[in-house]
Amino acid sequence: MREQTEKLAMRAMLVALAFVLAWLEAQIPTFIAVPGVKLGLTNLVVLLALYRLSWKDAMVINLIRIVLVGLTFGSLFSMWYSLAGGLLSGIGMILLKNLLHARLVTVSVAGALLHNLGQILVAVFVLDTSSLFYYLVVLWISGLIAGSILGLLCVPIVSRVKKIL
Repeated sequence: MREQTEKLAMRAMLVALAFVLAWLEAQIPTFIAVPGVKLGLTNLVVLLALYRLSWKDAMVINLIRIVLVGLTFGSLFSMWYSLAGGLLSGIGMILLKNLLHARLVTVSVAGALLHNLGQILVAVFVLDTSSLFYYLVVLWISGLIAGSILGLLCVPIVSRVKKIL
């Protein structure tokens, strides 16, 4: 019983942390005048859940975060973009970690790139134009950089949390 309570508390704290990181990221001024380019700070929480809880926990935490952030800071429309990116990146990160046993930084980079792909797929569908796929080059360059930085930041966090739990 105690273990279940601790796990539930950890899940709730990770959802709250993801929500706070999303708010914090919204406060950071955009340094690059390119729509869709962000750090993706909430991916730290998803990675932490993936490596310290379970893939199911990571997906549930990510989905709850997407809904909460969409309802609070965005719109239904932005939630669809986030949901597509979050689901695609979550599935990709799970497969890379569990089936290919990829390193955390690789999983983080892949998550960033797949998140961008998911958002572009929604935009292509909504705007009914395949020309948006050219925009993936810009998003993937930023995703490669941000995913690498966040992955490198997450390695010591995952290591430390392992010792705490």
